[in-house]
Amino acid sequence: MNELFSPFDLSGLTLANRIFMAPLTRSRAPEDIPTEQVALYYTQRASAGLIVSEGSPISREGQGYFYNPGIFTPRQIEGWRLVTDSVHAVGGRMFIQLWHVGRISHTSNQPDHAPPVSSTNRVAEGAMAFGRDDEGNVGFVPSSKPRALATDEIARVVGDFVQAARNAMAAGFDGVELHAANGYLFDQFLNPHINDRTDRYSAATMEGRLRFTLEVVDAVGAAIGIHRVGIRLTPYGVIGAVPMFDDTETTYVALGKALGERGVAYFHVMDQTGFFNTPAGQKPTSDLIKELLIRWRSVAPRVAILLDGGMTKARAEELITNGVIDLAGFGQPFIANPDLVARLRNDWPLNAADRDTYYTGGSKGYVDYRPYVATEDA
Repeated sequence: MNELFSPFDLSGLTLANRIFMAPLTRSRAPEDIPTEQVALYYTQRASAGLIVSEGSPISREGQGYFYNPGIFTPRQIEGWRLVTDSVHAVGGRMFIQLWHVGRISHTSNQPDHAPPVSSTNRVAEGAMAFGRDDEGNVGFVPSSKPRALATDEIARVVGDFVQAARNAMAAGFDGVELHAANGYLFDQFLNPHINDRTDRYSAATMEGRLRFTLEVVDAVGAAIGIHRVGIRLTPYGVIGAVPMFDDTETTYVALGKALGERGVAYFHVMDQTGFFNTPAGQKPTSDLIKELLIRWRSVAPRVAILLDGGMTKARAEELITNGVIDLAGFGQPFIANPDLVARLRNDWPLNAADRDTYYTGGSKGYVDYRPYVATEDA
């Protein structure tokens, strides 16, 4: 049997196969509440062994995109319950990605047009939010200047993650994924070139650098069970105004060891090597990422490893067979191919996604991609 299509035990949760649908921002929630159309979109793709939802803001403060379904109000919980009930009805499994963007936000996204919050008060130069410009038009806008969180405020943000995780359980999710990647709030504490704090969360020491991430993991794990908690990381990632730093491997090995000791469900890494908006001249290498994944196997042997970014069937099979990863993720291919698992299994051709419809709202380019139909000539 091809391992890619074999079942997998993810911390006690049986997955039908080792293919997962990576999180994809689609901006299809006009009131930031999941709709029947959102439920249809995910249900169409529920043959994936695991779906990781689009980033779902844990609070209004954590939001950097309009029209993203959050997980902090009763109506949002109700909307997500419609999604999970529908996905489960056809045998799917689904984690929600809990999101706080930190400084990659705009005042138009924030309560009372307040500055975004971060580990720092420095602007995320070149990073874009999805908000309103000065004329009131919705679209991509430069991130606003943030406000550095006071030391005694950080516990409140940790509490927001805990409440969002509890809300996710009430909404019927199988688990939660902490979005600690792509330059968002966790990265803003982890990266020593962004984190310029002088308190106990300072990046000047490894303990301080990891403190915020581990506090959130510990609190969320205590609230819903650590076996229900995954985390997305982008070591060597540069998307989201994240500068490279010298001791990246040391930092992420230390983080992986600490997370492994806690017993999280999985590490989810995005390989940004071929990603379209990685800054020119700053692309990470797949070899560096692969070496780190192998190191994680030695320091956290019981934690599943998920990888997405430029994934192909051949690459997925190679990495799984060689024990480098456990689950292979596909992002954009799932946009245009709701039946992607069947297409990969049977080597059927893939539809190309229409990038112009990624964030436009409505059903076009969202739920109107057709499954493959074999012809007599095929």
